Amino acid sequence: MSETVGFIGLGLMGRPMAKNILKKGFPLVVHSRSQGPVDDLVAAGAKRASSPADVARQATRIITMVPDSPEVELVLDGTDGVFSGLQPGTIIIDMSSIAPGPARRLAERAKAKGATMLDAPVSGGDIGAIAGTLSIMVGGDLDAFNAVKPLLEAMGNPEKIVRIGESGAGQLCKLCNQMVIGGTLVVVAEALALARKAGVDAGKVREALLGGFASSRVLEVHGERALKGTYKPGFKTHLFAKDMRNVVSTLAEHDTAAPVTAVVQQLLHATMAAGRGEDDNSVMARTVFDLAGLE
Repeated sequence: MSETVGFIGLGLMGRPMAKNILKKGFPLVVHSRSQGPVDDLVAAGAKRASSPADVARQATRIITMVPDSPEVELVLDGTDGVFSGLQPGTIIIDMSSIAPGPARRLAERAKAKGATMLDAPVSGGDIGAIAGTLSIMVGGDLDAFNAVKPLLEAMGNPEKIVRIGESGAGQLCKLCNQMVIGGTLVVVAEALALARKAGVDAGKVREALLGGFASSRVLEVHGERALKGTYKPGFKTHLFAKDMRNVVSTLAEHDTAAPVTAVVQQLLHATMAAGRGEDDNSVMARTVFDLAGLE
């Protein structure tokens, strides 16, 4: 019998990730701020927990998937948090996207309480979460990583589950991931805008680019969304903006220049100012189209 897994945070990503854990036969106990997703998971075979501490009392493998650093700190170290109910030898896997600094601090707190914490943010959006094909970037203890590898493989592509380094390294990798996505998305939007302004079929341009060296997952998925004007999340723009704030602060911490990322950040500000924070982050293309005077 597999060890019981606790899952805290059943949002757009967390709910399908938890369902994939159930499908792989892991006993599962769940908790979330909203009860609808909890009811859904319980109906699928999970047990309900009354609080993060209750999750910790029932599970020795605990996954957290919440929006940002303050929520992770509250779930773990707040009143009735995971740390107040920890069993010895527990491995906590935070799959949220947060800054590297808080990830390292929380890992030290977990260690002081006899547990181990991994930071394991993901890439692949809701599509990857549903399909169980997420890329997972892990920071933390190697033995703990090896111990939970089968659990991670229930949610991600085994070939794309990579231990990056020690605590915080997974989150640093996720920030690099967001930089690449943001820069690529903006350039894809600029290319599509040029095609449209020149009177060329932008859909055909995208099709041709996908067959060559310019091909990318961003061009494939976000390029299609931009052409169709369909921006149902996916990954909400306000969460991408949160990640980019963490990128900017981490760049400053390490005295690293990133002029392209600075432009992406300003376009993201414009996208948020236009009231598009609840749309998929590919809606940044709409901001680029607006600058080009395109409908």
